[in-house]
Order: sequence, then structure tokens, then C-alpha cells
Amino acid sequence: MSGGGTGVMDHEFQGPRHIAIIMDGNGRWAARKGLPPSSGHKAGVERIRDLIEACKKRHVEVLTLFAFSSENWQRPPKEVELLMSLFLSYLRKEARKMQEQGVRLRVIGRRDRFSSRLQRAIVEAEEITKDGVSGTLVIAADYGGQWDIAQAAKALAEEVAAGKRAPGSINEEALAQHMQLADLPSVDLMIRSSGEQRISNFMLWQCAYSEFYFTDTLWPDFDEAELDLALEAYRLRDRRFGGRNQTGLEVRA
Repeated sequence: MSGGGTGVMDHEFQGPRHIAIIMDGNGRWAARKGLPPSSGHKAGVERIRDLIEACKKRHVEVLTLFAFSSENWQRPPKEVELLMSLFLSYLRKEARKMQEQGVRLRVIGRRDRFSSRLQRAIVEAEEITKDGVSGTLVIAADYGGQWDIAQAAKALAEEVAAGKRAPGSINEEALAQHMQLADLPSVDLMIRSSGEQRISNFMLWQCAYSEFYFTDTLWPDFDEAELDLALEAYRLRDRRFGGRNQTGLEVRA
């Protein structure tokens, strides 16, 4: 990750400023190796460290990872407990490393359903890394895109009820200002591992004009080479945001 948005493949290519990843396939990776699901989740956490460094080298400003969705609470209690434990351990282990790397950590999503210990660890990790200027790692935990839009709408409704805003002032820009990560660039490239081709309620607003890249590679195997394949696919896309190209033909959004 980087404070700038310079090219990745060559000097003419403007690489993505913000990459979001749905880290999928930990369980299948473990099953294929005859290992328990916990081994897959642990391997998936290890992959994050490598990816942060890879994104820094490629001048990606923001990396957002979908760690735990609001729907994941429906998983077996033991698996949820493991995921919470891994999250806590990751925050405690990696915060100082991110501080040394100059990487700022942000955690988005609800926090009230986490244990008080995990909530404190999140606050502490964000505080330790708050001065990072080499890029931002965003972890989406107990997050859902519909929840994000709903909480923004609720904030605007409260402003109207308090007489601070007129109903007619509510538009796309006003809503965008109340979304999670309102101060960061929108997602340029959305990646999902493991072969599934859906976004599973992840950053619906922020991905309005994202390029989507789906790979069959399971998350614990998603390495630097896999990232480069995604970036090469991104480089070949014609990003016109619903406009027209030079020939006058309409470009699909």
C-alpha cells in the first residue's frame, strides 16, 4: 500500500487505489488437505501479512478485507468462537508491525456484538496505527453492505428530525458522506477467491463502479502471483463509469 496511486504494470497504467477482497475458501482448503477447518482459517490469516506487503509494493493505497460478515454469526458456534479468537490474536500480534510499516488500520462494521475484550483490542490497534501514512488496511468485521446503507440513512433521518437538515437535501452525496469509509477512495477492484461469483452483501455502495475479479484459487493459496493476475485483468478493463468511449459507442457500466 502506498500514499500515492502510481502505476503497477507500467508507467502508463493507473493501478487501483482501493482493492477489496472477499477472502473465501479457507474451509475447502483445509478439507482438501484433510485438515480441520481451524487450519484453513489460520492459513488464511497468514496470507494477510503477505498481501499487505504485496499491495505496498504495488502502490495500492487501501486494502479492504472481508473478515466476518453479519451473516457469519449463523455459522456453528465453535467456528464463530475460533474466528473471534483469531481476530483478537491478529490485532494483538500485527498492530505493532503495521505501525512499523506505516500502515493504518481501520475496522468497519458493528462492534456491539463483539466481546468487550475484542472491542478494546480493536480500539487499541486503531490507536497504535493511526499515524500510518504508507497505506490503509481496512478489516470489515460484523459488516454488511445493507447495514452500512441503513446506518447512513438512519443518521440522515436523525439530522432531519433534529432540524439540522431539510429532507430535500438528502441525495447520493449526502448518503455517501455517512457511509463507512466515506473519507477513502471508492473500491476500484473487488476480488473474490474460491470460485464463488457473488459479492455477498459486501460494500454495496462503495463498489457501485468496481471491476470484479473472480478466481478459483482458494484464499490460503492467494499469493503475490495471484494478485498480479487480478491486476493484469484490471489493467485490461475499460473503465468509463457509464460514459462513452472515443468511438461514440456506449460503454457498459
